Amino acid sequence: MRVRNMAWATEKTYVFWIKRFIYFHGKRHPEEMGALEVDQFLSHLAIVRGVSPSTQATALNALVFLYKRLFEREDLPLDFHRAKPHRRVPEVFSHEEALAIICHLSGAVRLMANLMYGSGLRTHECLRLRVKDVDFSSRVLFVRQGKGGKDRTTLLPDILVSELRSQIQFVHELHQQDVKVGAGRVWMPYALERKYPNAALETAWQFLFPATHLARDPRSGVVRRHHVHHRTLQKAVKQAIRSAGIHKQASCHTFRHSFATRLLESA
Repeated sequence: MRVRNMAWATEKTYVFWIKRFIYFHGKRHPEEMGALEVDQFLSHLAIVRGVSPSTQATALNALVFLYKRLFEREDLPLDFHRAKPHRRVPEVFSHEEALAIICHLSGAVRLMANLMYGSGLRTHECLRLRVKDVDFSSRVLFVRQGKGGKDRTTLLPDILVSELRSQIQFVHELHQQDVKVGAGRVWMPYALERKYPNAALETAWQFLFPATHLARDPRSGVVRRHHVHHRTLQKAVKQAIRSAGIHKQASCHTFRHSFATRLLESA
C-alpha cells in the first residue's frame, strides 16, 4: 500500500476489512480462500449486518486489493448479494440556520465552517488545504485530490479574506517555532518530497489548519505537524448544531449541500 502511496486513512481502512474477512472465516489464511469466501463475507455484510452500499464497496475494494496486488489473482469472479441503497433526501441549512451554527463556533473551527459553507468544501478538502492553495488575487481556493482524486478550484468569499490572512500569519509563526525544534517538515503528497526535497520546509506547503500538537508519523516515524483531525471539526460542528437549537440530521457535509442549494437559488 505504501509503495502505491495510498493515504494513511485508506491503509487503515483496508487493513480493518481484511482482518474482518479473516476473522469471519475462522482465521483462515486468505491465500487458502478465494472468490467463494469473498462472496460469503460481502453477502453477510449486506444481509446480516445491513451495511450501506458504500461500506460494502469499501470492503470489496480492500479484498480486491489483497487478492490482486498481494496474491496476484487477476481473475476473481464474484457474485455476492449487493447492499440495498437507503435513499434519503440530504438535509440543508437555511442561510439563517447556517449563520446561527457558525456563530456558536470560534477560532479555526469557525473559519473552517465558513469555508465549507461559503466555498462548498467537503470536510477532508477543507482540512487538507495548504497555505499555497489560497489565491487572494483571483479569489479562488485550489482543492487538491478532492472526490475521485480530482483537483478543482472554488470561489473564495471576500468576507473571509481578512480571517484567512490572519490564519496564514498564524501558520507562518507556528511553522517557525516547529523549524527551531527540528519538526518543520510537513507531510508531502506522492513523490513531491523526492522531486522537491526542500518544499516540505516552506510555509507555502504547510497545512492551513494545523494540529495543536506535533505528532509522530505512523508510517515514517518522522515528528511533524499534521492538519486538524477530522473528528475535532466534526465534534465541534455537531455541538454547534445542538447549541443553535437546530433539529436536523446534519453534519459538516450539510454545509456543502447548503452551498449548492444557495447557488441554485441564486442562479
